[in-house]
Amino acid sequence: MTGLAVTGCGEPGGAAYVASVGALYAVMGAVGAPRVPLEGRWWVEDERSPFEVPRDEWWWHLFLRLPDDAGAIDTAVEQVRPEVPAAARVQRVTFTEGRCVQMLHRGPYADEPASLAEMDALMHAEGLEANGLHHEIYLTDPNVRDQAKARTILRQPVR
Repeated sequence: MTGLAVTGCGEPGGAAYVASVGALYAVMGAVGAPRVPLEGRWWVEDERSPFEVPRDEWWWHLFLRLPDDAGAIDTAVEQVRPEVPAAARVQRVTFTEGRCVQMLHRGPYADEPASLAEMDALMHAEGLEANGLHHEIYLTDPNVRDQAKARTILRQPVR
């Protein structure tokens, strides 16, 4: 997958996160690409479960997929940077995820642990183990007021 990405640390919805999302969409607009769902790959640098680590210590790669014919990213970054300083951190990246276990999570982000537990049970039953960062694709605008309507693809690369 090729797209625009920003890496950072902080609470989902926190200042660094919000600035990074805004920067990604500003650069995407300057490239002239259509709006696509935001994706996030998440991790913690701690031995504890991510759900035991304070959210302001969570790390993320935020990502927007680019079409194959996307224009010059560097030019787009420089174009929007005066208005959106965080655009200076936007990069073009390519990554390969490979085989995954995934499911559609319906409802609030706070309810994701139950869905992730289902995925873990399936991985265990199939003799699979995690092989990469937890990945989410936000099919619903994260700012939607009624979180019961939220739809998120939860994905875990496996081997």
